[in-house]
Amino acid sequence: MPRIKKKGQSGAAKNFITRTQAVRKLQVSLPDFRRLCIFKGIYPREPRNKKKVSKRATPSTTFYYTKDIQYLLHEPLLNKFRDHKALAKKIGKALGRGEVGDAARLEKSKPRMRLDHIIKERYPTFIDALRDLDDALSMLFLFANLPSTTHIPPQTIALCQRLCLEFEHYLIVTNSLKKSFLSIKGIYYQATIQGQDILWLVPYKFVQRMTGDIDFRIMGTFIEFYTTLLGFTNYRLYTSIGLVYPPKFDSASDERGAELGAITLEGKSISATPIVANGFEGDDNPTRAIDAQAEADKVAHLQENEEEAGENDQPEWEPEEGNDAIDTFEPVATQDADILPQPQFSSSEAATLFSDLTFFLSRETPRAPLEFILKAFGCKRVGWDLVLGEGSFTSDEKDPSITHQLVDRPNLPANAFPDVPIETDVGNLVKKSASRVPGRTYVQPQWVWDCINQGKLLRPDLYAPGATLPPHLSPWVKPKQGQYDPTAPLAEQEREGEADLHQEELEVEDEAMEGAGLAVQPVDQPDMDALLDQSDVEAGQGMQIDGSDSSGEEDSDAEDQRPDWSAGSADSDVELSDSEQQRLEYQRELEAEAKGLPAPKADSSKKSGKKVVSEARKKADKKRKEQEEELERQRMMLPNRKRKLFDKMQYGNAKKDAEAEALRKKKRKLEKGEKIKGVA
Repeated sequence: MPRIKKKGQSGAAKNFITRTQAVRKLQVSLPDFRRLCIFKGIYPREPRNKKKVSKRATPSTTFYYTKDIQYLLHEPLLNKFRDHKALAKKIGKALGRGEVGDAARLEKSKPRMRLDHIIKERYPTFIDALRDLDDALSMLFLFANLPSTTHIPPQTIALCQRLCLEFEHYLIVTNSLKKSFLSIKGIYYQATIQGQDILWLVPYKFVQRMTGDIDFRIMGTFIEFYTTLLGFTNYRLYTSIGLVYPPKFDSASDERGAELGAITLEGKSISATPIVANGFEGDDNPTRAIDAQAEADKVAHLQENEEEAGENDQPEWEPEEGNDAIDTFEPVATQDADILPQPQFSSSEAATLFSDLTFFLSRETPRAPLEFILKAFGCKRVGWDLVLGEGSFTSDEKDPSITHQLVDRPNLPANAFPDVPIETDVGNLVKKSASRVPGRTYVQPQWVWDCINQGKLLRPDLYAPGATLPPHLSPWVKPKQGQYDPTAPLAEQEREGEADLHQEELEVEDEAMEGAGLAVQPVDQPDMDALLDQSDVEAGQGMQIDGSDSSGEEDSDAEDQRPDWSAGSADSDVELSDSEQQRLEYQRELEAEAKGLPAPKADSSKKSGKKVVSEARKKADKKRKEQEEELERQRMMLPNRKRKLFDKMQYGNAKKDAEAEALRKKKRKLEKGEKIKGVA
């Protein structure tokens, strides 16, 4: 007879454990258990059936894998937690007896907790660490911009700032930064390091308001782990390109706002360069380093001999010059062909994008992100005013070597500001005016981001001060076939007959507005005079003055006698069917008869416009019916189990097509408004 299985001894009940049971098994407090799980990368799990897993009548809410908790039993950090707990008891007893000196001595002898072994366990290779660097960078850049409070000590903020600046210096030296995007949340950056794409978010430098509903204890645990991870990663990155880590850090210059200028990079000789193993540590064996260097010299000598032999065999062949530029792929010249994803520009192209330019940042521009991006794409000379901090190439705005100046202010005339007297070192007074320097290009900061995303220098006149900027699009959103692409012309995206249909609809809308007595104004620039006149009239009507009751009654009678026939707009006339239009006309006649007014006459312009649009609608409907019939024939050929999937696909495609058509119509309307504004 087989042994009877007991409940909770096998299956899902044995594979999962509750949080309370895990804390009792590890014999630690709940905060220490949370810290340990964050350090080791262990997270709660959701079982399929909580009733089978739970051993109580009321199912628990938090479960963990039993094997994960069993794995934590051998963690060395448990002994550190117990030592800290014992030390806290001793300090409490000393303070209770009034022995402040002993308590301070015990506080200084607090054991330090290191996370080096956890980093090596969680990331056995360096590529694994790079793949998990997205969240670490976002969190560290966030804490680097926070103010110091009781929950966040200033030492933590200073450490985050230094690690972030070291990582930015590596990106500048290697030209690893590829894309960036300005969003509401902050600035997104993407870098490619050893074939791994790393994306992180940097918040804007605004004054932060710290609220009390944030658990900084949990976030501080993550920061403790992420600082260790980024420190190991920076060490490996610096040593891989022959730089000394940690670099020299000038704290006095950093206090004066130097930021990137507070760090000085140093290279090391080949003999002093350690051989980095697969992990994060170097090999200190000098014999192995000498043998490796000898093998490298031998391989290089063999390659030189092969090249010389190849030149002797083929004297007419001439080697081509090295070209690091990557090739682009042209799509097939068909309408239904897929768009081939174009490769990104290489590091050499990124290093020369701004190499020939000298920039000056105005006081109103964000200095930190602009300095980082410009230097990451090859710019060696970036200047700014002294009020933004130290470390600039030049603080003289009139420097003739400056080619581009970034401004974020409206386009004001030359004599908008009076001359300001400035005292020089000699003691003379020099008048400094706000006039522009001739021969210098003035652009807005968005020009820098759009240039690096497209990999080329764009037209600066589109980004002139005070100009309406082009749309800032995300570089990670690639338009798909059939979707609306704001960068491509409408002629390449629209369907057959769509432009004529939209043009006729817009003409009907304009005729309807003119018939109602409304002037057609540009979309972007409303008629301010008309708005002011309207506001004055409304203000006069709203005044309550004695003796003005008769005038108010006359106005109200005039408003009552004024027929209200503008209930149906041009859009509704176009979209409604004939029966619905007849019903609306009949309703208007009844309203006019009730008020004692003559019946309204049909607008000939509306009828003619409706007739033209109906013809375009007939063509579009005919083509749409043909496509529906073809799809229906294809659907009939499918088995029943695939028809539902086919219907869902067609529903999704139709919805996307409708959204794209609405966006194209909106763009045509905006373009028409701009043309009207240009003519006016």
